Amino acid sequence: MNRRNLLHAALGAPALSLAGALTPALGQSQGREDAFRFAFLSDTHIRPEGGADRACAMCFEQISASDCDFAIHGGDHIEDALGVDRERATLLMDLYQRTERKHLRKRVHHAIGNHDCLGVFAESGIAPDAPDYGKAFYTAHFGPRYYAFDHKGVHFVVLDSIGLTDDRNYEGRVDEDQLAWLQADLARQPRGQRVIVVTHIPLVTALGCYEPVSWLNTPHNWTFVVNTREVLRVLQDYNVIAVLQGHSHVFEQITLNGLHFISPGAVAGADWRGSFLGTPEGYCEITVTGEDVQASFRTYGFDVPDREDVPI
Repeated sequence: MNRRNLLHAALGAPALSLAGALTPALGQSQGREDAFRFAFLSDTHIRPEGGADRACAMCFEQISASDCDFAIHGGDHIEDALGVDRERATLLMDLYQRTERKHLRKRVHHAIGNHDCLGVFAESGIAPDAPDYGKAFYTAHFGPRYYAFDHKGVHFVVLDSIGLTDDRNYEGRVDEDQLAWLQADLARQPRGQRVIVVTHIPLVTALGCYEPVSWLNTPHNWTFVVNTREVLRVLQDYNVIAVLQGHSHVFEQITLNGLHFISPGAVAGADWRGSFLGTPEGYCEITVTGEDVQASFRTYGFDVPDREDVPI
């Protein structure tokens, strides 16, 4: 069982309009000299079939032509590595990296997604003791699972929110070692330092209120990070101005106690079957002006063959 199959199972569910789901805006840019913009894209789910690789190239070219300073990829770069054999997973990863190198001519920072982990589902036929099993497949191609970087006075923290479980599955979780690293990293920052956090599986989302019923039939919590409270306890003492999160395939903005949680939709839409819950194929441009963060959703013109929009 995987999230892609559950997406497909959602087809035919009763429709519900999410008013304002694609309306941009968290704050207003004031034209300050310290303002900057970057692209936040997620869930490319690249594959050679159905024009998905061409669509990713279109999206990447649009970002390359923009005035964004850089890009952040929120995870799930490839269609799937969880439940396929090594040959297929390697083909997909090679395709993603070739497409990014050729078409995304910006600095790209990557976050690990669940579909980027090799052989986790037993159906893959890959043994857990294989040297490239699980997250090792991701780190071999993209580097550390979690890390930090700085840009124009903002400290970015990229987390690994994929918790691999003993029964060869996954859940949303930030592990204890990473929490300790996060606390130490933030403690080193100057007082008042602006911080933006990036995670694949959301920390805070309303998706559980409207996700397809079929998505509830999972062995673990795939919708959000199960130890979000622990993560928020670390973040609460610092000047975190936004949390950027992927995985849900919807464009969603939530403000909790002044902290903005932004999900950018998916480059792949409903895994190359059309829009998902009202969000078409796309990504976000994020504008930072002082402590103000604005998210604007962008489509990129791809028309899915045999489009079949996925309702709630």
